[in-house]
Amino acid sequence: MRTCLKQAGAASVAEAARLLRAGEVVGIPTETVYGLAANALSDEAVPKIFAAKGRPQDNPLISHIASLDMLPMVPGAAYRLAEAFWPGPLTLILPRSKTVADSVCAGLDTASVRMPSHPVALAVIRAAGVPLAAPSANLSGSPSPTTAADVLADMEGKIP
Repeated sequence: MRTCLKQAGAASVAEAARLLRAGEVVGIPTETVYGLAANALSDEAVPKIFAAKGRPQDNPLISHIASLDMLPMVPGAAYRLAEAFWPGPLTLILPRSKTVADSVCAGLDTASVRMPSHPVALAVIRAAGVPLAAPSANLSGSPSPTTAADVLADMEGKIP
């Protein structure tokens, strides 16, 4: 973890967290691709993801957390799965909490949640102090980005 954080830089993690708390959207690495992240609790921030990607607003987003403490309630079976497989690429579909932004769930009564294993993603989520809605950081319909340069190519001028 320390190597990854040194590469990302503590200052970069802190700046990403500051932007997220201010309602902005940032690109972050996940296990496989880069994600376009915003505060999952903010109905002002999440629509910026849809705008930057050109993504239909009826397509729900996955929220990313850094600890089970970030979830208000987890049913028993889901909790056991989370303990066994998180952090990692397991997405749980849970009853929606009222604190999650409406735009994250696209009108559904459920929410998708995962805890990424990437140390930089976890550091940014912890530093921001909120769950992050984070689909892939590409224009809708384009290939998912696997490098920061890919994110820049698709999102330059669309996110800070």
